[in-house]
Amino acid sequence: MAYDVRILPQYQVAGRPTVDRCYLLLEEAVQLTKPAVFEGPLEGWWYVDLVEIERTGDELVVHDMYVDLLFPPGLKRYQVLDLEELAGALTDGKISTGQCADALTATQQFVHRYLRGPEEGPNGPSAVFPPAEVVALEMLPAF
Repeated sequence: MAYDVRILPQYQVAGRPTVDRCYLLLEEAVQLTKPAVFEGPLEGWWYVDLVEIERTGDELVVHDMYVDLLFPPGLKRYQVLDLEELAGALTDGKISTGQCADALTATQQFVHRYLRGPEEGPNGPSAVFPPAEVVALEMLPAF
């Protein structure tokens, strides 16, 4: 599933697109984006938000679960971001311990599935990144 989101004016970069396409991997609790504001050495990098997806009737509501991953094309390395935000949300009562555990589990599963190489040892089922369904959606014009 994909949707487009307008970049807030204060984050827009002159001459760059003003819309980002976001991809939801519903069964994996992640949202993928290649931010249009990433320039220079970050251009083409993937930004992954760990999310909680709430289904209400025919609609989906996406809640940021604070943990993010950032990685370049070629998947040679990755960065885990904002763990302190996850800890703060737990400490402040914004999320439950179960939600925190789900976010950490989803993070580890994503890393094992998409970012670890076979040379790093058994890591469970692996998959090619980006998933084929995301590649197909990347080719579509803006919604």
